[in-house]
Amino acid sequence: MSEAAINVELRRIVAVRAEGLCEYCLIHEDDTVFGCHVDHIISLKHGGPTHAGNLAMACVFCNRAKGSDIGSVLDPDEPTTFVRLFHPRHDAWTEHFVLGEDGVTLLPRTDVGAVTVRLLGFNVAQRLLERAALAAVGRYPSMTARRRLEPQL
Repeated sequence: MSEAAINVELRRIVAVRAEGLCEYCLIHEDDTVFGCHVDHIISLKHGGPTHAGNLAMACVFCNRAKGSDIGSVLDPDEPTTFVRLFHPRHDAWTEHFVLGEDGVTLLPRTDVGAVTVRLLGFNVAQRLLERAALAAVGRYPSMTARRRLEPQL
């Protein structure tokens, strides 16, 4: 369903809460060409409601990669083990991910993190290059993202 179903007040609540960050990869909306979108964490087609508790800010790359997915198998060789995706309203980012020593690679700490890193393509080449370019000019992680990463930094 289109974002048109999300009213202006809900959009404002989600944007303020996210502080301008993609709640998945932590890139700041100001540092993206296409900005961020309001995403249904659990999609409408899976019964997810349109209310603040089921909405998150997502950069266009995370949003497109996630689509309506709610999880995936952890190991393609063990397709019976289904693992849910990171849920920005219920999960702490630092519980499931850590910023790599290079300052741009996003590494999983849990199975939820591993599935999310893979499915959302956090570390595909173009995303790593984007974060490296931003890091080179002091924009990744942004000051807002750094506050969320403080336990790790």
